[in-house]
Amino acid sequence: MKQGKAIENPESRFSAVLVGAAKLPGVRINREAYLRSALARHCSEEDIRRAIEETPAAAGITVEVLGKVANDSIRYETGKVSALSAAAGIPGIIALPATVPADMAQYFGHMLRIAQKLAYLYSWPDLFSDDGDDLDDATMGVLTLFFGVMFGTQSANAAVGKVAGMMSKQVAKKLPQKALTQGVIYPIVKKVAAYLGVQMTKQSFAKTVSKAIPLVGAVVSGGLTLATYLPMARRLKSHLSSLELTKPSHRVVDGEVVEDHGPFATAHAEQRGADAAAVKLEEPRS
Repeated sequence: MKQGKAIENPESRFSAVLVGAAKLPGVRINREAYLRSALARHCSEEDIRRAIEETPAAAGITVEVLGKVANDSIRYETGKVSALSAAAGIPGIIALPATVPADMAQYFGHMLRIAQKLAYLYSWPDLFSDDGDDLDDATMGVLTLFFGVMFGTQSANAAVGKVAGMMSKQVAKKLPQKALTQGVIYPIVKKVAAYLGVQMTKQSFAKTVSKAIPLVGAVVSGGLTLATYLPMARRLKSHLSSLELTKPSHRVVDGEVVEDHGPFATAHAEQRGADAAAVKLEEPRS
């Protein structure tokens, strides 16, 4: 009985599909390999190295360049998922798992792919830093919020902004675990997951109807995917690119946000930090 209720729970339904999609082959994006490949035509080797070791923002890569690279990735993933969706619309081509339709699984898998690519371009940390199959709770939380942004939920937009703000203030290379798993962001994650579970069911039903007629269903299914995936990816790109975390001028020196417009500004900021430290050392102890 409890198992049946869990399956009917929208939040649990969404979480199960997200976890399943993350385990599909080719879904997880290697951050270093992606940034190196995506930025190769636009940036110097030194900028790419710094983007990988730190972030694209720390490397001084402009929002305009990141926008071009993001659009290329969105076009690639949209074309790929639409073609696969059309193939899945032809009965018998892809075997359906017992719990999740193949079309829905690969659709969510490609949502995960573009979410990772956009996150890495816009200075978020590695979401899958270990080799394990399981998602940790913080990664699960932030991916849920990314999906919420893609589906247009305002609460997810606000929560992603808060998480980005936490990371920018701490100059962190990891997600804020506590906030996402038990702190102020956690209730929003649960609310967004429940909403997405309901939307997922509606979308699954629409895809099922589109496949009712063989061959024609394939065209409808592919078109439906194109019409939904593209604007959702663009929505996430727009939101992530607007956050302070992705700005090239964003640096934190001695707890203070400073503007950085090149090597001179960087050196000046480092000197300010050294001067501040010297002043603290000269202060008499109470």
